[in-house]
Amino acid sequence: MENGIKESPVGLNKNGALAILPTPLVSEGHKNHKSVLNSLTSGALAGAVAKTAVAPLDRTKIIFQVSSNRFSAKEAYRLIYRTYMNDGFLSLWRGNSATMVRVIPYAAIQFCAHEQYKKLLGSYYGFQGSALTPIPRLLAGALAGTTATLLTYPLDLVRARMAVTQKEMYSNIIHVFMRMSREEGLKSLYRGFTPTVLGVIPYAGISFFTYETLKKLHAEHSGRIQPYTFERLLFGACAGLFGQSSSYPLDVVRRRMQTAGVTGHTYGSIIGTMQEIVAEEGFIRGLYKGLSMNWVKGPVAVGISFTTFDLTQILLKKLQQISHIQR
Repeated sequence: MENGIKESPVGLNKNGALAILPTPLVSEGHKNHKSVLNSLTSGALAGAVAKTAVAPLDRTKIIFQVSSNRFSAKEAYRLIYRTYMNDGFLSLWRGNSATMVRVIPYAAIQFCAHEQYKKLLGSYYGFQGSALTPIPRLLAGALAGTTATLLTYPLDLVRARMAVTQKEMYSNIIHVFMRMSREEGLKSLYRGFTPTVLGVIPYAGISFFTYETLKKLHAEHSGRIQPYTFERLLFGACAGLFGQSSSYPLDVVRRRMQTAGVTGHTYGSIIGTMQEIVAEEGFIRGLYKGLSMNWVKGPVAVGISFTTFDLTQILLKKLQQISHIQR
């Protein structure tokens, strides 16, 4: 109600007569605060679970992206096997600690921002059921990815450096920050930022758009508001496949620019980096190197990420409802 009071069950007033006793409503601000916390928590968990699951494949992809060596599934397997034999099983997750430091805040911010942008854009453009209309649906994802990238980019660069170097060069995350700042300047912490943002816009936009659209179509055709877990995984896999394929060349460019300080190259711009890659390795073999591995890794990671976020959101809401009833 407009006065902030809702009716409760009939009770006794101070004169002992039956009366409807008013109880205060939970404020909109409090509800929104809980919603933001739920989104942050769910997003952080989603990112951590998804990235840890595919960390060995992700590290292998980065190593090929930043080198001029030709990529093939056979060579990727050999690299993984050689790493395992020389450095042990856990070495396949080298750089994953830096990944977690980056991906937990990134995923938390991205999913939370997406929920907030959905509300904001929905208030202007309206909803189709529980989903935004198509253009705002695409825009919400792109804005969410851009927001998360702006706030966490140096952590992504550090993760890339740790993935392609030996322990002797960078012992931990702090060491990477200190050494890069001292030897390459503070600007180096944002090297490759432009191609990253340009890649995130279509990637995040298409990923969220695809997932939300598939859930909407599923609800319309099945009559079930909530998809089964395997259906969420499938929808997320499709989202990851389309999203990553759309922005992959820019992903290669950003990795080259991020690791220029340790690979001996001096990539100065997006166009210049692309031209050098194409000249040395060819258009397809250079700019799409490792894409076939990404078609395995990407859908798995995005499917796990979206599914974990949704299921964690549902669980947290149920726990809050139970807690509210018990009070």
